[in-house]
Amino acid sequence: MSRVSGLLNASAEVWRDQRVSDGMGGWITGWTKLASVRARFSQPSAAERVVAGANGADLDTVVYLPASAVVRRDDEIRRGADVFEVLAVFQPSMPGTYLRANCKLRQAGN
Repeated sequence: MSRVSGLLNASAEVWRDQRVSDGMGGWITGWTKLASVRARFSQPSAAERVVAGANGADLDTVVYLPASAVVRRDDEIRRGADVFEVLAVFQPSMPGTYLRANCKLRQAGN
């Protein structure tokens, strides 16, 4: 059990864009749900936003996940109608504690 499991207070789903052969020389792509996970959604600090903006990134949400979560860049973390595009995934200095995913929120349109 993770040391931060008590802080992961929300449910979310991890989705990945998968590509499979269509059997005729082409490909079929589509989003596939990988797992349901516990998560914590938070806003980045002002300093983190400034650094991200200076480097051309759109960081608006930080998602903390269990260390066992299988998530990587370009995956989506979905919570209800909100879709968070994963920009980068980091592990803290003590491996096995948690994962931090820097994300960009894409709100559902009408």
